[in-house]
Amino acid sequence: MSRLFVVIAGLIGCMQCATAGSTSDAASEILRLDAEWSQAAQGRDVDRIVSFWAADATVFPPGGLPVVGKPAIREYVAKSLQTPGFSISWKTNKVIVSRSGDLAYATGSNRVTFSGPDGRQVAIEGKAVTVWRREPGGVWKCVIDVWNDVSSSSQ
Repeated sequence: MSRLFVVIAGLIGCMQCATAGSTSDAASEILRLDAEWSQAAQGRDVDRIVSFWAADATVFPPGGLPVVGKPAIREYVAKSLQTPGFSISWKTNKVIVSRSGDLAYATGSNRVTFSGPDGRQVAIEGKAVTVWRREPGGVWKCVIDVWNDVSSSSQ
């Protein structure tokens, strides 16, 4: 009986190690994808930018209504890129993966620039949260994307 307990305890320990390794690997993968996504935004390729969201994703832009589903998100991105002087970049610095390894959330900062009414460049610093889901085939896609401005009182 005690041998059986030792074997079961060992198997449970191995499963926990495998899960910890896979969540670490998943976090690294999400950080890599997120960096590629930010680069895609700099490249202004609408199709490439949109490819990082899941088909059923929801985007919560600051001061706006939720944008639901890839077709609506694609339209939102295309319109944003038409804004004079528009650019966006971000850096994700933390990814937490669920124990099951199929969901994760990430936090970071961003910077949006555009031309103001007077033609001068305006830069807005922000903070962001994304939720990622492992899709069939193991590919990670963003399913929730929300960001807002960093107010001067919170700096």
